Amino acid sequence: MRTASRLVTCLSCALLVVFALGTSVAQDLDAIANDNFLAGSHPRSAAMAPRGHQNGQAHARFGVFGIDSLVNFNGHYFVDGFDSDGNPNRHWYFNTVGNPPQLGGTTLINAPVVPVSVDLRDANGNSRSVNGHPLFSDVTPFVAPTIASPVFQGSTYSSSSVPTQFTDAVQRAEYFNKAKSDWHTLLVPSVKTPRVMVINQDPTCGATSGPAHCNYRFSLNANGSCCRFILADIDVFANLLFPATETDTTTPVGAAEHAGEMTTRDMSSFLFPNTFLYFGDSSNCCVLGFHTFDFEPGNASNGNALRVFVTDYSSWISPGLFGAGFTDITALSHEIAEAYNDPFVAAIGTNNITPWWKAPNGLCQNNLETGDVIEGLTKATFPITMNGFTYHPQNEALLQWFEFQQPSDALGGAYSYPDTTVLTGPSAPQKANCAK
Repeated sequence: MRTASRLVTCLSCALLVVFALGTSVAQDLDAIANDNFLAGSHPRSAAMAPRGHQNGQAHARFGVFGIDSLVNFNGHYFVDGFDSDGNPNRHWYFNTVGNPPQLGGTTLINAPVVPVSVDLRDANGNSRSVNGHPLFSDVTPFVAPTIASPVFQGSTYSSSSVPTQFTDAVQRAEYFNKAKSDWHTLLVPSVKTPRVMVINQDPTCGATSGPAHCNYRFSLNANGSCCRFILADIDVFANLLFPATETDTTTPVGAAEHAGEMTTRDMSSFLFPNTFLYFGDSSNCCVLGFHTFDFEPGNASNGNALRVFVTDYSSWISPGLFGAGFTDITALSHEIAEAYNDPFVAAIGTNNITPWWKAPNGLCQNNLETGDVIEGLTKATFPITMNGFTYHPQNEALLQWFEFQQPSDALGGAYSYPDTTVLTGPSAPQKANCAK
């Protein structure tokens, strides 16, 4: 689904069965008392279109020309397929973060991590407590393990002769037979000023239909503190995350941009504590992360080029909320890997639009979203133990899967990585919208 305002590529979960147990739900209609509320969810993907305050995109050449953004390169391939309008097409273009693999060398990209805590308020904007515990979810405990994770730290992979970061390992597998041996694209993380997102409750929450139509819902920890997890309406959340105007400093993205803590040359992440999103009703849950960009007008200092801030929202996921190892940095790894392969979320109109494909998880799409292909599968994640912690980054589809290559020219003929057994062949060519 695309709209005129924002393009968000999400790691999300399908319809949940909702149970209301215990007296706290009767007292607070937006509270969730069932500890297994999220356990039966099934990951799926969703999309919307980029957030910003100036229209227009430039044509593509070596990288995307005419915009002020992070370093990127272009490529193309030939395969029979159908475009978004159902017309036959054979020539496809892609755009990737970093420098071309044929050039070799290491590209370093600043990766600001902005911690965002969540302050749940009543409909009048007043602070709120339940049984003496403020409804404030602190992201601080999850910052250090995120920075220590394989997204930002080196580990061992078959695609690299030296320890490297997770997404670089995936990229090296993808371009293994084209890249120079010393080619790397690495993130340089830095923790920025912590921010707070204040969410006011909808005054009609629970008035006529139980907990439907709330701006948020919440589940308390075993000791009654906030919060085991928070569910928020995706439209409300996005409006609170991104600036409403070019000069807005009241939102986490707007504040970070104006403080100079995220720039157009960075890949910025906004880290939340167990904060998941739903569409309209909390039973249509859960989005765990998305990548997109905020765009703002240029000025004389950059030749008046459109400023494009590549960014993602990702939630830390505590154990036990979702099944099949879907925990800790699964969402972050998914979004960072997708942002490498599709930094401008197909907004140019040509780059990273692919032939229509149908994934083993049932998704039908026509964009280069490498995580969407695998999310929700039995072997979706790839456990990595480092720094005394076992992390769960998500396996990714490789470019060759979207190109319908047979055989694949990736490392070892792979179509997925790091677990090459998840996808053993490319997508079969599809008609538009995977029509029969």
